[in-house]
Amino acid sequence: MTPPATEPPVLDDRDPFDEFNRAMGATGRTTPYPEFADLRRQGPILGGALGLAMDDGEGPLSGLPEMHTAYSFQAVHQVLGDGVTFSSAGYAEVMGKVMGHSILEMDEPEHHAYRSIIQQAFTRKAMARWETELVAPIVGRTIDGFVDDGRVDLVRTLTFPFPVTVIAALLGLPEEDLPTFHRLTVELIGVSVDWDRAVRASAAFGEYFGGILDQRRSHPSDDMLSVLATAERDGQRLTDEEIFAFLRLLLPAGAETTYRSSSNLLYGLLSHPDQLRAVTEDRGLIPQAIEEGIRWEPPLLLILRTATRDTEVCGVPIPEGAVVVVSLGSANHDEVRWDEPERFDIFRLRKPHIGFAHGPHMCLGMHLARMETQVVLNALLDRLPGLRFAPGTADDHYISGMTFRAPPFLDVVWD
Repeated sequence: MTPPATEPPVLDDRDPFDEFNRAMGATGRTTPYPEFADLRRQGPILGGALGLAMDDGEGPLSGLPEMHTAYSFQAVHQVLGDGVTFSSAGYAEVMGKVMGHSILEMDEPEHHAYRSIIQQAFTRKAMARWETELVAPIVGRTIDGFVDDGRVDLVRTLTFPFPVTVIAALLGLPEEDLPTFHRLTVELIGVSVDWDRAVRASAAFGEYFGGILDQRRSHPSDDMLSVLATAERDGQRLTDEEIFAFLRLLLPAGAETTYRSSSNLLYGLLSHPDQLRAVTEDRGLIPQAIEEGIRWEPPLLLILRTATRDTEVCGVPIPEGAVVVVSLGSANHDEVRWDEPERFDIFRLRKPHIGFAHGPHMCLGMHLARMETQVVLNALLDRLPGLRFAPGTADDHYISGMTFRAPPFLDVVWD
């Protein structure tokens, strides 16, 4: 592999991951679901913005317009399904300033044209190759590092590091750059926590990828970065800045959410030994376990849209220019759609959840996330027989966070 033309920056000793988790409400046994249930009883969409992490009134999130929050599955489904009435362009005011002009903030027809090019890097053929050539070996090597220990924290040793390792491998990046990239990833997504640091991280990504992109254009290989550098549709190609913006988005979206969703699923299974045993004995249950995990504890609880005209959601008037906070977490716990929605149950009647969003902006990497989680779960069940919480620690475990959700640790043992 050709080394990058630009070395990644050396960063200080602060732990932005812990800082970000604390800023997002991940302190102790916090859960928004009881309040979500109370709010759904008041109406499908209400004024205000429960759970939105805001700054102190001085930064880029201050001075927002009128806000409403969609809580019911029907309201969330309506908002996300109508990309004309509910625009994603509002992300440009915050995330766009650090990510660049990315798919996150695009509306039609620009969104469709851009997504059509990006999707060329996510083909079924590529997914099958990634599973056997990249994801399975990465997960295997990670487990090699602790399989003989008998006891480990699965979050810090496996679910936290492996997704960013996968993304870096997909892009063909050197393994020695991984610690820096994971740090920059969290600093980017933590824009509402430390604006200046997110801007610096964005610049560092652009500088680093600039040298590598030049190499891929002149000497393409079979990695995702080469596909992005050469893909086209109707004569249109991605510019350098468009590729940089996608990469800045890919690392947080592809790494952080997968780490959280896989951790949440493992917590659900470990907390329900009968369901874990069923999955161990019948691996055909894994796909439905993955879907139930994402429904029950989606890694990200909310996203934003902006009304482009006066409209209504479930009969509630929404004025033009209003920001609509879309509560994925609440929608996935709507008792109108699911019986006992607070309960983790891989055997429940399957209905499509909304953990990967819905509509034109449905998660581009959802098939990759599912595949990674399936590889991880299969590998753990194969190599760590009798996997369970460490003795005396079952009641110590929990999932935390009011915006981003994940267990802070998973202390496990095996036979």
